[in-house]
Amino acid sequence: MIVITGAAGFIGSCLLSKLNGEGITDILLVDDFSFEEKNKNFLNKKYSKCIERSEFLTWFERNPTDVSFIYHIGARTDTTEFNVDVFNELNLNYTKSIWKTCASNKIPLVYASSAATYGLGEFGYDDTEKNIPLLKPLNPYGDSKNDFDKWAILQNETPPKWIGFKFFNVYGPNEFHKGRMASVIFHSYNQIKEKGFVKLFRSHNPKFTDGGQLRDFVYVKDLVEVLYYSYTNSLKSGIYNLGSGKARTFLDLATSTFNALNKPVNIEFIDTPIDIRDKYQYFTEANMSKLISQGYNKPFTSLEEGVTDYVTNYLVGSRYF
Repeated sequence: MIVITGAAGFIGSCLLSKLNGEGITDILLVDDFSFEEKNKNFLNKKYSKCIERSEFLTWFERNPTDVSFIYHIGARTDTTEFNVDVFNELNLNYTKSIWKTCASNKIPLVYASSAATYGLGEFGYDDTEKNIPLLKPLNPYGDSKNDFDKWAILQNETPPKWIGFKFFNVYGPNEFHKGRMASVIFHSYNQIKEKGFVKLFRSHNPKFTDGGQLRDFVYVKDLVEVLYYSYTNSLKSGIYNLGSGKARTFLDLATSTFNALNKPVNIEFIDTPIDIRDKYQYFTEANMSKLISQGYNKPFTSLEEGVTDYVTNYLVGSRYF
């Protein structure tokens, strides 16, 4: 049986859909299932059973032989949360417990790290593990992800295969529940529908024009293809970037959303809030050569194609993947 933690969430539910599409249905879903809006993500999908996040670690320690593979996608991902104890409990220590049970019982583990570990990019965006102890994340969320990465690469007792994927800016279907933390495309679509224009942050860095801030936007369908590849292929254990490999501007993103709706481009710029201004990433771009060197050769969806698919096939009509 395959386990997906965070299975009711954005990426976890898309992974569930991908596995179902490959004929895999013996899947255990782990999450906090108290949020009804989020639970809509896995309706009509096939799986064996659900276990509450708070009960899973105990269940796993008692039933490791029931599990053949773990995708640990679940995490507290709110970058505006500054209670370190929350991240230590839900991101760092929870993941350590899963790792230890996987190591003791020879169960492969794939877990979600984050591009938030790179901070302002002082050391670049190469997924070389020698740089991990040097990285300076900008918030407790990024710290929690980097703290686990640092811990993982020092372990002598490991799962037979373990892979940490540093997710970059993921967008796509099944994020209706995410509120403020949903992708800019999701918010742009709703602004266009309600007001006819999109608000973007003004640049407060002289090296970047307004809307010229660059991020590596990766379509969730591409991301779950890589996750599935990690299940079916013998990737070398370690930490890998998972982005598109090509930085694009927020202006490109907003323009693509207008184009997908056949609406004229209408963008207003607003000041970046003071509380996040000194923690704002102006550029991210995944170096994908490490994953490609391990044999992954599927092309990544262009921003224009991904936005069009997301808007026309999912946001319009409020459909799920």
